Amino acid sequence: MDAKKDIAGLCKEKGLRLTGPRQAIAKVLSEASDHPDALEIHRRVTAIDPGIAIATVYRTLSILEENGILERHSFGNGPARFESADQEHHDHLINLETGTITEFRSDEIERLQEEIARRHGFEIVGHKLEIYVRPLKSKRGRKNLG
Repeated sequence: MDAKKDIAGLCKEKGLRLTGPRQAIAKVLSEASDHPDALEIHRRVTAIDPGIAIATVYRTLSILEENGILERHSFGNGPARFESADQEHHDHLINLETGTITEFRSDEIERLQEEIARRHGFEIVGHKLEIYVRPLKSKRGRKNLG
């Protein structure tokens, strides 16, 4: 999940203009190790250039998504979150208590999905797996109900 390409480089490959605000947004996205939403991206970008408006962030995110540079995720009822589309396929565990997102890859899950699709007469052309989780409760302090 760390095979991330430079967002600015991807913009250049796609022939997109890299204005000053877009460069700052690309830098923030390239350095992100999480899945920030637009407001968090704006907060980080204004640390670089306080003059960048939230509308510029939204517009840039839309352009980057339309050009296949960013991938938008809608995890549950929360705001849309973003990550580079130029990554190895992975799935997500979404912690309902903290909102943190853990990326993972399982060859066993991938194999099972392929097998299930074949069994039903299909081939997989793409998929997203989001698993909503909460931390395990400690067994200490719990009464034995059995």
